[in-house]
Amino acid sequence: MLMKTPSRLPGFDHINTYFDKVHQIETAKLLPGEYYVTANAEAVVTVLGSCVSACIRDPIFGIGGMNHFMLPIHEGSRAHWQSSLVDNITRYGNYAMEHLINDIISHGGKRKNLEVKVFGGGHIISGMSDIGDCNARFVIDYLQEEKIPIISQHLNGDQARKIYYFPKTGRVLMKKLNSLHNNTVLEREKNYFSTIKDAPVGGEVELF
Repeated sequence: MLMKTPSRLPGFDHINTYFDKVHQIETAKLLPGEYYVTANAEAVVTVLGSCVSACIRDPIFGIGGMNHFMLPIHEGSRAHWQSSLVDNITRYGNYAMEHLINDIISHGGKRKNLEVKVFGGGHIISGMSDIGDCNARFVIDYLQEEKIPIISQHLNGDQARKIYYFPKTGRVLMKKLNSLHNNTVLEREKNYFSTIKDAPVGGEVELF
């Protein structure tokens, strides 16, 4: 008997989905620069190196989602974290966070109910030693400024992570990946970084 695929919210038809046989659930797979919001009993999965994902949901209304983003950090930006240069750069992170939050709210969530879990920001890209840390610090600063509580986090370190998020329940499964997987993530993130750095700004399983 074929299982019926849950209907998607408008605007997410481009996101790749599949039925995860291990977890027995329809799953959206995110690549760098993407985000996904659902009101269904679905999972969202991604693999993070230097990038960061925020898993955000309204536990009262049962809607939530996840993003996957990297700041287009310029050389020397760490020393000027509070400068106008970095303020300009972080618009990219603002875009990723605001679109996820706004879509949750526009489909029935309430800002006052939102809770967040954040992951990623690893040091896996040689020659860009601060980019993971900048991504991690950005997401923490952003959520503190917006007064949205972080109820769990796993940031920094030197390993890639595979994240499964279940917005209906808020459950997250995280698996640390070995260096073999890191090479795949490294190439993907380098390619992603190259597309945004000059663009106009506009393992064990752990439960969290």
